[in-house]
Amino acid sequence: MWMLHSATMLPAFLLLFLMRTSISLSETMSRDEKNKLRNQVVEMFDHAYQNYMDHAYPADELMPLTCRGRVRGLEPSRGDIDDALGKFSLTLIDTLDTLALLNKTVEFEEAVRRVVADVRLDNDIVVSVFETNIRVLGGLLGGHSMAVMLKESGQMVWYQDELLHMAKDLGLRLLPAFNTSSGLPYPRVNLRYGVRGPETRTGTETDTCTACAGTIILEFAALSRFTGDPTFEAHARRALDFLWEKRQRNSNLVGTTINIHSGEWVRRDSGVGAGIDSYYEYLMKAYILLGDDQYLQRFNTHYASIMKYISQPPLLLDVHIHKPLLPARTWMDSLLAFFPGLQVLKGDIRPAIETHEMLYQVTKKHNFLPEAFTTDFRVHWAQHPLRPEFAESTYFLYKATKDPYYLEVGRTILENLNRYARVPCGFAAMKDVRTGSHEDRMDSFFLAEMFKYLFLLFAEEEDLPFNVEDYIFTTEAHLLPLSLSTASNSQAPPLVNNTAGEELDDSNFEWTCPNTRLLFPDPAFPRNLRDPVRSALDKSCPHPTTHREPGMGRPPLRAQDFMVNNPEHLELLRRMGVSLIHLKDGRVQLIQHATQAVSAVAAEDGMRFMQEMMELSSQQQKEQLPPRAVQIVSHPFFGRVVLTAGPAQFGMDLSKSSSGVRGFVTVAEPYNGCSELSNGEIVAGRIALLQRGQCMFAEKARHIQKAGAIGGIVIDDNEGSSSDTAPLFQMAGDGRNTDDVTLPLLFLFHKEGNILLEALKENREVEVLLSDKARDRGTDGAEEGDCSTEEKDNTSPASSEPVDQSQVTTQEQTTDDSVVGQESVQPVGGLGSYASVDEGEEPAADGDSSSQSVDSLMADWQEDLEAFKQMEKDEL
Repeated sequence: MWMLHSATMLPAFLLLFLMRTSISLSETMSRDEKNKLRNQVVEMFDHAYQNYMDHAYPADELMPLTCRGRVRGLEPSRGDIDDALGKFSLTLIDTLDTLALLNKTVEFEEAVRRVVADVRLDNDIVVSVFETNIRVLGGLLGGHSMAVMLKESGQMVWYQDELLHMAKDLGLRLLPAFNTSSGLPYPRVNLRYGVRGPETRTGTETDTCTACAGTIILEFAALSRFTGDPTFEAHARRALDFLWEKRQRNSNLVGTTINIHSGEWVRRDSGVGAGIDSYYEYLMKAYILLGDDQYLQRFNTHYASIMKYISQPPLLLDVHIHKPLLPARTWMDSLLAFFPGLQVLKGDIRPAIETHEMLYQVTKKHNFLPEAFTTDFRVHWAQHPLRPEFAESTYFLYKATKDPYYLEVGRTILENLNRYARVPCGFAAMKDVRTGSHEDRMDSFFLAEMFKYLFLLFAEEEDLPFNVEDYIFTTEAHLLPLSLSTASNSQAPPLVNNTAGEELDDSNFEWTCPNTRLLFPDPAFPRNLRDPVRSALDKSCPHPTTHREPGMGRPPLRAQDFMVNNPEHLELLRRMGVSLIHLKDGRVQLIQHATQAVSAVAAEDGMRFMQEMMELSSQQQKEQLPPRAVQIVSHPFFGRVVLTAGPAQFGMDLSKSSSGVRGFVTVAEPYNGCSELSNGEIVAGRIALLQRGQCMFAEKARHIQKAGAIGGIVIDDNEGSSSDTAPLFQMAGDGRNTDDVTLPLLFLFHKEGNILLEALKENREVEVLLSDKARDRGTDGAEEGDCSTEEKDNTSPASSEPVDQSQVTTQEQTTDDSVVGQESVQPVGGLGSYASVDEGEEPAADGDSSSQSVDSLMADWQEDLEAFKQMEKDEL
């Protein structure tokens, strides 16, 4: 599909040299070892798939911690992420072609029969157009491709295009979303009623992400060419035409979010991660699948700008489309991990190696790629929903280079999945990569993508039931045959040529896929690229220096110097477009309106000032205790269930304990722990379970300690509370000296506490480990000095007691009026990030961890939260 097709043009002696190099490199991992790893992939897939079928089917997804199916409407809403669920057995459809690729022909045939017999698509439910297209329509088309292949080989002779008929039915149900003046689809559609009318409960949205509108062409074009109906491909082409037309003409970049009616960019930051990622992927792959040169022209134009502005090897940093030399953020999201694989398709191997190595080093420090991480490789958002993008790029780099180094990377991925994510009922997403705690979700893409790429990484050609070079992978790793490029679709309109009259740099356009530059004359070449990246990450996560321009003819105002009652400082704020609002509680709020600055330079100084305010808040936040872990280590869990727990500001510091505290749990009597225990003889030597409420946390700790307990776990009494939806907090003392409390006390929300209580109900004895992070499971956990101490995700703990309000938070309003915020902090002024400080006080660089409010703890990622919510729409 994408290999070095022009290799036959190289001199014969050079081909011989390359072949010998590949052979000598590959000998570092024996065939038996590769077979062992391949078989391990199959076993892991079986564990995940069979648990879905046993405990969740026909539900859309498996909840692996509670061993049941996730049915939309029956579980608490998770917001936009639930738009992927349509009551159409999502995981089964998404897994169809994985079954075929892994040589599970019997299971594949049975799954096809189940889908045809059981799945209904006319549900009165609102779903994401993007997710339904890539997962369900793509899954049906990939399944159809596999069924046709098997039928042609004499198997599944009963198959009469049933999956294709279902795919067309679904395509027709998605088409109403494209009924806009621009051709960009609405982000959501009702499968039964479309987008208009009160019964649809959708159709009022105005914005969509670039990837959401630009990741349609492969599935819709395949559907058109399979069925002979050009309608689908025409709509997908029209959406791509519109996005191309609306690119920023000077930078040739696109924004992250666009108004589907006017075409105005709502969010003007541009990168290769969340919100944009698969738009670029589908331009390249549309050229490969459909053979239209203009797709490649467009991709190469964008790619040249990406490498000019966004790529800072090994980093990929978002920029503003109108000011592409101005960084838009100081962190990267995990979805960009697909990009090295796309660069392999492009043929640009050097930056692919560099970026992949950076991602691998971050993975080794944290076991998984955090959802977001900073430019100095610290955790920014700690979640990891078992994303496959890094495995995807690893496979493509190995395919292109045959460097056995990437087989070892794949081995690391396998080991970490088994060690940290595997639970009795499947594989659970990581709620926090620092503690190893789990989330009760196993997304369908885990089965659709992760196991495909890992299997292909370790498999030999003879292990595969068909030649994968005859297919292209969609963004969900579904297999579409390249033979579709010759299928007739003459009624589809041609691509709009918006480059007429513009001078294009022909040097950008390499008409092979990928190009044929000799990249590996020396076996050490890839290693020479990787070593500097590895060294950079090994230097204890250094902080980058910040470049500052003078602005306004004098050094800009620094956040640490700012005084609310200094008239000169207030005037400098005004010139930078930063306004000050007095709040009733004695604080003042800082809001930046970049359009109100006296000049562009002043506006940039204002943005830097607000960023410094966030950094000051981050420094205060580092004084906070990180989340802790409650790990169930007894049979049948064996350490594979880890619950995110909030710490206490008193008692034993688990971060200073190499082994944590391990013991059997028992329920205290009285359950609230507010008086001397009546079952003290049972609690002695055990970890006591307590209910929140009716007295101070320190009082509960003293009572169980007096009874001889070795630790305590407080369970929230607020039914339905969960660390999925609420930030953790620190349990504060009672205002008295708490040095007498020496045992560890942790806090679990109601949902996580119920998992522990149910385990105790079903098993006579339940043993847990209280620690700062998940341990054992065959390893000692993350390596020391893993740079995972920075608290920058939505599980940051906050005090459970009333706190002083002298914190710093920031709110920035950018020129595109993008709105950011987060649920537990109500932004004032409605836009950007905001800053609050007490009048007459300097913002402190360091602060007592007990004097922080939720506002303060969330301050350093206020401006990022909209981007995080956008990520939840992209590939979750």
